[in-house]
Amino acid sequence: MTAVQAEHADVIVVGAGPGGSAAAYHLARTGLDVVLLEKTSFPREKVCGDGLTPRAVRSLIEMGIDTGTDPDRDALDRDVLGGDGVRAGSGWARNRGLRIISGRARLELPWPELASWPDYGLVRPRRDFDELLARHAQGAGARLRERTAVTGPVLDERTGRVIGVSAKAGRGGEPVEFRAPLVIAADGNSARMALSLGIGRREDRPLGVAVRRYYRSPRTHDDFLESHLELWEGAPGASRLLPGYGWIFGIGDGTSNVGLGILNTTSAFQNTDYKDLLRRWLGGLPPEWGYTEENATGPVRGGALPMAFNRTPHYRDGLMLVGDAGGAINPFNGEGIAYAMESGRLAAEIAVQALARAGGAARERALQAYPHVLQQRYGGYYTLGRMFVQLIGNPAVMRTATRYGLPRPTLMRFTLKLLANLTDPRGGDALDRLINAMSTLAPAT
Repeated sequence: MTAVQAEHADVIVVGAGPGGSAAAYHLARTGLDVVLLEKTSFPREKVCGDGLTPRAVRSLIEMGIDTGTDPDRDALDRDVLGGDGVRAGSGWARNRGLRIISGRARLELPWPELASWPDYGLVRPRRDFDELLARHAQGAGARLRERTAVTGPVLDERTGRVIGVSAKAGRGGEPVEFRAPLVIAADGNSARMALSLGIGRREDRPLGVAVRRYYRSPRTHDDFLESHLELWEGAPGASRLLPGYGWIFGIGDGTSNVGLGILNTTSAFQNTDYKDLLRRWLGGLPPEWGYTEENATGPVRGGALPMAFNRTPHYRDGLMLVGDAGGAINPFNGEGIAYAMESGRLAAEIAVQALARAGGAARERALQAYPHVLQQRYGGYYTLGRMFVQLIGNPAVMRTATRYGLPRPTLMRFTLKLLANLTDPRGGDALDRLINAMSTLAPAT
């Protein structure tokens, strides 16, 4: 049997989603040799709401990605994606804030004006967004390998440390091997790399499920993200109010991304037909919005949402976990892209410092700082989020919150900042200081 020839690098990144591409970009721009492995080929689908809060926008700006909506500024997209121009629907749709709807109550909340964050959000389909980020990492020097499905880690026989990955490449599934002193797993909710080292899912952390579908709609240019808080297990008002929300995000290309997400803090989580729940919710919306079967542009797709660091530790024996692979989704609102990109950058920064050391104990100490940095950055906030999802898992609490909270704008502005994790860390207003104090005092477990 012929031995598989190994390809060597400084860092291997498994998965070219937002977290993996962000990590690869920040690593490559320091001069490190980075291999970015993607099991499929671009463009490819991804179940998501496609909405980007100001938190995610900041990560894009830090990567040097032009988030402008002027068509004359789409040259960057053409350069990155190649071809004759930007594919239909590949531009940015900008939004000004969040519109919350519960029953007859309706409240529009602009994104807060802060020193630390942009004052706008974006919408862009993941089919296009992920490729843009991967090509951007490639442009910075990362070696992108599409159609390369990682099958497992390569371990040092003496120490058990991860020293690379084995994979199958191309349509024929040819066996290949990549070797590096560090592997970053950004392989999403499947978390195959983490599982291969025995890093399982924590049952004490919340889990969500989301389904979405694209529709042709006259609301495509809506400049607010829209959240509907009343999802009922059965007929509206006649059964339990579910812990979750429905969303409507205009994409700006003639379509909307419409979907819903539910938390596992209710017994209905395991017993709900989510496609039917989406159909029933959409059936109650105005037909002129266009969210009907004849306007659908594709099937209903769904996926799991691992939240609040539901997989730990985030580093073990040469393997770092980024984004969904480490359960980095915000439990307050189900946002994952921002935290994938942020954890990708943090992993890259620590990896750069670690690989600058000769190896051995000194390098290992630097790598072991990664979980502590994540806990320091997000641990207290995610603890608050776990308390929040437990509360809204009680239908009575959920009903009271939607009925009495929405008519109070000051309370809702506080809620928007809390749920979207948008505060100025130093200074800021009284709401910022309160949220920051709560996150600091909450145990980072």
